[in-house]
Amino acid sequence: MSSAAPDARRAVRTDRAPAPAGAYSQGVAAGPYLFTAGFGPQDPATGAVADTVGEQTTQVLRNVGAVLEAEGLGFGDVVKVTAHLQHLRRDFAAYDAAYSAFFTAPYPVRTTVGSDLMDILVEIDVVAVRREVPAGA
Repeated sequence: MSSAAPDARRAVRTDRAPAPAGAYSQGVAAGPYLFTAGFGPQDPATGAVADTVGEQTTQVLRNVGAVLEAEGLGFGDVVKVTAHLQHLRRDFAAYDAAYSAFFTAPYPVRTTVGSDLMDILVEIDVVAVRREVPAGA
């Protein structure tokens, strides 16, 4: 496996995920790692947000998946997930059911917390690791 300098990093951008709403990147590749921003459930084409936490979780993970795919990665490369739920106790089961459709064993480690989110029910970011670092990264 080749390696990049410790400070080598580059932004990752795709039109298949919502554009950043502030001073941040959709993803950052650094060495063998890809770190994604925390994505909400906005459809990147329409800006629409579904009503239920299950539907929102599905769209959030589609958004995350678009950034993974932009780097030639998939959900099987994810090693860490951080998820924020507006209503942790109420929505955990429906969130977990939707989440489970995207991941298989061995599952990534995951932290799920209750958070005060802005007009959405779920936000998720991930860390993925590639087996080889692309040349020039």
